[in-house]
Amino acid sequence: MDKQLQDKILSVMSQSELGRRLGKKPQTVSLWFKGRVPGEEVLRTSEALEWRVTPHDLRPDLYPNPDDSLPKTEAA
Repeated sequence: MDKQLQDKILSVMSQSELGRRLGKKPQTVSLWFKGRVPGEEVLRTSEALEWRVTPHDLRPDLYPNPDDSLPKTEAA
């Protein structure tokens, strides 16, 4: 995971808080920061980050389009 993405995530919440929301150990989240978020955790991670970090941000290899897997917004 590059520094820019790490900073984007940390602007939303700490690694500890992200781990708590996902039910993951802090060491697990730290490993993601050193590598990448596993494919099976991408959607849950984006949701925990309130969609401010998108699946495309986390794994562009799996979600090549910026809007991939974003929740549909309700029309007002």
